[in-house]
Amino acid sequence: MSYNLLKGKRGIIFGALDEQSIAWNVALKAYEEGAIFTLSNTPLAIRFGNVKDLAEHCHTEIIPADATNVKELEHVFNRTMEIMGGKIDFILHSIGMSMNVRKSREYDDLDYDFYRKTIDISAMSFHKIIQVAKKLDAVNDWGSIVALSYIAAQRTLYRYNDMADAKAMLESIARSFGYIYGREKNVRINTISQSPTRTTAGSGVKGIDALIDFTERMSPLGNATAEECANFCIVLFSDLSRKVTMQNIFHDGGFSGMGMSLKAMTQYKKCLEDE
Repeated sequence: MSYNLLKGKRGIIFGALDEQSIAWNVALKAYEEGAIFTLSNTPLAIRFGNVKDLAEHCHTEIIPADATNVKELEHVFNRTMEIMGGKIDFILHSIGMSMNVRKSREYDDLDYDFYRKTIDISAMSFHKIIQVAKKLDAVNDWGSIVALSYIAAQRTLYRYNDMADAKAMLESIARSFGYIYGREKNVRINTISQSPTRTTAGSGVKGIDALIDFTERMSPLGNATAEECANFCIVLFSDLSRKVTMQNIFHDGGFSGMGMSLKAMTQYKKCLEDE
């Protein structure tokens, strides 16, 4: 059901890969709510993903770019404004990657070249996107910028590794840039701390099934799905959230507020009885 929340609004969605990705679901919802937008991802991701199908469905254009490369980001924004005939109203940053996680490197035995790439891809790219947008004056007053985060920015989670550092930096960028962009252009910047989600990248993380089961048992409302996260992104893009900025908002079914749930305690007691 459409509410026309984004009717007349224009944007850029970074990071859509395939049907499992949150950015893909955001694109579908944004299109359903009346928005027009461009899609951007790396050439490699475009080649191996299904983003061309998404672009066809949403009647839009894919602009290949490495989000760590400022010149390529400038092209994304300039090309988008050319297509749209003016400035945009929203941006989604759904970008993250850690070779240390993929290679199962422990936090006390990181490869520092991988570490730098994790920070650059997963956090600094957010700063670069916002800085390029601001310098090009590409976002309309009262525009909205959203990035996807995770609770590991505040709490230690086994195996999340250097991605936790990247997410903490991501949230700090939202606050620091949110003040400047809000003060000067009324542009709001927020992060969404989403439940663990079986995206293509997430599914490759060792132990993801156990983590998802644990958070499902702990959360009073259960884990939030990619589609539910997309719905929340649409609200943050819309005029309904005009005074929400510099926030990290937990979209996790209540997991972030829990200490121990009945379901988790019941399972834990069963494990003790089996010893």
